[in-house]
Amino acid sequence: MTHDRGPVEYWLTDMDGVLVHEGRPVPGSGEFIERLSASGRPFLVLTNNSIYTPRDLSARLATLGLQVAENLIWTSALATARFLSDQRPNGSAYVIGEAGLTTALHEAGFVLTDLNPEYVVLGETRTYSFSSITKAIRLLEGGARFVATNPDPVGPSPEGSLPACGAVAAMITRATGVQPYFVGKPNPLMMRTALNRVGGHSESTVMIGDRMDTDIVAGVEAGLETILVLSGVTKAEEVERFPFRPSHVLPSIADVISMIDR
Repeated sequence: MTHDRGPVEYWLTDMDGVLVHEGRPVPGSGEFIERLSASGRPFLVLTNNSIYTPRDLSARLATLGLQVAENLIWTSALATARFLSDQRPNGSAYVIGEAGLTTALHEAGFVLTDLNPEYVVLGETRTYSFSSITKAIRLLEGGARFVATNPDPVGPSPEGSLPACGAVAAMITRATGVQPYFVGKPNPLMMRTALNRVGGHSESTVMIGDRMDTDIVAGVEAGLETILVLSGVTKAEEVERFPFRPSHVLPSIADVISMIDR
């Protein structure tokens, strides 16, 4: 699938399944980051994972040999905090999540409270507690608005799948009848805030991802060139099932390196 597009000046890439997989770097990811950095082209690493702060993620990537500064990492937690501060500056929220989300909301000027909050904000955590979910349900019944960082139903771990934000949101929705507003991919809002952050334009930006149902559809809806790598969730035989198509399908990030200087 080809387009009459200009040269790619700005790069957005997913993290899990593209640069790292189950706690290990994907072969070629280090060279990809080095080549991109050397090219001088602005780029951002995107993740729907809201557990970690950009500083934490930068440190975790560094231990894997991937040098990505914290200001080059854009998480669903940061996008959620940006969205909420635009909607209700200095608002209040009851948060289920980890430091990535609570820090982002604090820095956006939000008060975190379980006393009559304007929002219930659901993020990722490795330890969803029944009591916090119960609290969220009661606050939503009391009129709070429901926002969630990302719709992913499961997340990866070395031991296998973990229930993720989308699955827990579904449980809360079933109990309350209240649907959340999901900020992370595939919401184009996540892509637009990333584009604004990197200073890019849709015609000259590419999105690299491993999932057709989040990364690629978000890129397509935002008008970006898209590259699906087959090192993560979506398998080659699944691509044709979707009504939208990536601009390119490549085995892994190692195969993207040659496109940087084209």
